[in-house]
Amino acid sequence: MNYDELSELYDQQYDLYRDDLHFYAGLAEGAGRVLEVGAGTGRVSCFLARHGANVTGLEPSAGMLEKARARAEESRVDVTWIQGDAAGFQTKERFDLIIAPFNALMHLYTPAEQLGSLENLRRHLAPGGRFAFDLYVPNYGAQGVLRHEGETLYRDGQRTDVFLLQRIDAARQHVTTEYFVDTAGPDGQLQRRYYTLTQRYYWRYEVEWLLRCAGFEAPRVSGSFQGGPYTEASEVMVFQTRAAENAG
Repeated sequence: MNYDELSELYDQQYDLYRDDLHFYAGLAEGAGRVLEVGAGTGRVSCFLARHGANVTGLEPSAGMLEKARARAEESRVDVTWIQGDAAGFQTKERFDLIIAPFNALMHLYTPAEQLGSLENLRRHLAPGGRFAFDLYVPNYGAQGVLRHEGETLYRDGQRTDVFLLQRIDAARQHVTTEYFVDTAGPDGQLQRRYYTLTQRYYWRYEVEWLLRCAGFEAPRVSGSFQGGPYTEASEVMVFQTRAAENAG
């Protein structure tokens, strides 16, 4: 998935998302070296750096990294940025904490990509290091129905509304979201931008088995960033684990 074209919309939509920040900041406190997988425009990495963490942000999209670097400069924090993906990146650095916030692993579409990425992340953990990530619980509304994202963005006298359509491919566990981004200027003229985003959704026990197959311990699973149990009412799955002792 190439996020270069989506970077502006992504940054506008999620700049103020705060639900996960204190959870990951708590894990990073005193952790030493931290790697964020799928760092995007730097929302989480820069927050952790402001709280004293030694952070490296891994992100495949050049457009997203450009915004992440600008965010770090504006925030006056030092973050090391690496352009690459979870499966292919290589560094001699070993990390005390690896995190993949905000559904980053939903861009691993096949079992080979999933296992290859998880195994590579495990190899980059320092002894005793932890791996934590979150995924949303698949709970989709009616397909083929255009709906408002629930937010309106205002900038430079313009109003932007985001509408979306979702299509589910249950056989492959893919959800494709079509975004219709309508911007009205002060003169009343309307401009529409169009984007598509495909993600691979997961179920809880599928993820647990993937982690075990990739050489991790059985994870702790929570249904919120506050640590509550995972239940049928949960909207998010939060996983925490370490490399298994017998992992190669």
